[in-house]
Amino acid sequence: MSQGTTIENKTILITGGNRGIGKSLVDEALRRGAKRVYVGTRQPLVHSDERVVPLILDITYAAQIQAAANLVEDLDLLINNAGVALYDDLSDREAIEKSLNVNFYGPYDVTRAFLPQLVRSKGAIVNNVSIMALAPFPMTPAYALSKAATFNLTQSLRALLAKQDISVYAILTGPTDTDMTKGFEIPKTSPDSVAKAIFEGIVNGEEEIFPDPMTAPLADGWRSGAIKAMEQQNALFVQ
Repeated sequence: MSQGTTIENKTILITGGNRGIGKSLVDEALRRGAKRVYVGTRQPLVHSDERVVPLILDITYAAQIQAAANLVEDLDLLINNAGVALYDDLSDREAIEKSLNVNFYGPYDVTRAFLPQLVRSKGAIVNNVSIMALAPFPMTPAYALSKAATFNLTQSLRALLAKQDISVYAILTGPTDTDMTKGFEIPKTSPDSVAKAIFEGIVNGEEEIFPDPMTAPLADGWRSGAIKAMEQQNALFVQ
């Protein structure tokens, strides 16, 4: 557990903030009193709240990432939420590469670009991973493997940035009622409920956040398990 990160009066950047979980995260951040919310989207966005600042930000384009980083002078909390999920069977290398470009290299590049602001604020990074990082769904294996890579990135950044007082969180989401899960006839959690649980986890300092009824029962076992203990032990080499 970390010390937790407050939301009130903080400046937040949320990628993929125009729909699904991202849109709900924007709404929840505003409800919790955020001072400013930068919303990264690929298309222009209009929002009624004056605290919202839209950014044209395709996380696969280096020039857009750098332009956004140049505009944002101060940042307390970066939420890497944008992602893509493709149906595949691992026979198409292009599907794997697209998944990695968006779901792994995108958060990596955005984090690197905004790291100077986060170092100054001693802020926090939140990566929206997926429970598939731990157990892949066989209809979307490229998505799962890219999320597994991002989860490992999250754990590594947590250790490497600890000396700079930057907290790093992983969101291990289950099925959520968004466009990404359209067509799956399975129980799903509303994005508003997931967003609320995500911010609760951030405030409470939960390094791994299990924000829905499917994943929440895994939380205690994960936090007291051998893999988490090994992560903490390995982190001592750089801390």
